[in-house]
Amino acid sequence: MSQGEMSPGNHSLVTEFVLAGLTEKPELQLPLFLLFLGIYVVTVLGNLGMMVLVGLSAPLHTPMYYFLSSLSFIDFCHSTVITPKMLGSFVTEKNTISYAECLIQLYFFLVFVISECHMLAAMAYDRYVAICNPLLYHVTMSHGVCSLMVAGVYGVGLIGATAHTVCMLRVIFCRVNTINQYFCDLFPLLELACSSIIINETVVLSLSAFNIFIPTLIILGSYVFIIASILRIQSTEGRAKAFSTCSSHLLAVALFFGSLTFMYLHPSSVSSKDRGKLSSVFYTTIAPMLNPLIYSLRNKDVKMALNKFLAKRISI
Repeated sequence: MSQGEMSPGNHSLVTEFVLAGLTEKPELQLPLFLLFLGIYVVTVLGNLGMMVLVGLSAPLHTPMYYFLSSLSFIDFCHSTVITPKMLGSFVTEKNTISYAECLIQLYFFLVFVISECHMLAAMAYDRYVAICNPLLYHVTMSHGVCSLMVAGVYGVGLIGATAHTVCMLRVIFCRVNTINQYFCDLFPLLELACSSIIINETVVLSLSAFNIFIPTLIILGSYVFIIASILRIQSTEGRAKAFSTCSSHLLAVALFFGSLTFMYLHPSSVSSKDRGKLSSVFYTTIAPMLNPLIYSLRNKDVKMALNKFLAKRISI
């Protein structure tokens, strides 16, 4: 039956995929399993801990920490969508995933990776208002405005993920079923297609550009005004305090956007496939682990809230 004669819907002849994983070397399987298990445990404890700390500490009930708590939720979910299946690849001989499970993993991975791009932009805007318009901060960043911004972030994530996944449903897979990745990602999946993927590639490039460039422009624009404002502060102590509130966010942005840009906006080639895996590791596992550590170790408010929280638990 030709492609044109097929009825609308899912025409995939492949019922399951094989995930190639990070490495095929048997001697590396156990060390990598232990390494990524440790990373995942730290990620879960760090992000859930940050959410609990922000929720229970009154001094942290501000827009900045509301966004940080939302970022921790995204990082926790993002890592949980990817890492457990990845850990399974190190201890099973043939790591398979059904067609339906693969699309579900792809969908939720995209929801959270797109949401993180825009959450980091929302956090940059929050810092811009706090430093450049401090007198209007609580009016501009009211609880209602913050809630709408967070809802918008998740909305963009859901719309983008739905667009990609619906387009993927059109793709026919009929020959090779080994995905050269440790999870169901867009480009490795499209490489296996038997049918035309022009629409998919157009959607991927358009949405990737939108979800990377728009947040990047917001972040860069915010920091141009922030730096100009900081340089006008007379006292050295005031400048240092203002810079310290931004440095954690800049570090998180550089780590996440750097690896994401390399993965999604570079020309695809055979030689870059394994480097793409390394890039994926950064934004799917390393960044979600480091974000709560970056914000807690470089933030006095978080450290003070954590010390008070621990002191109360110990005294009980």
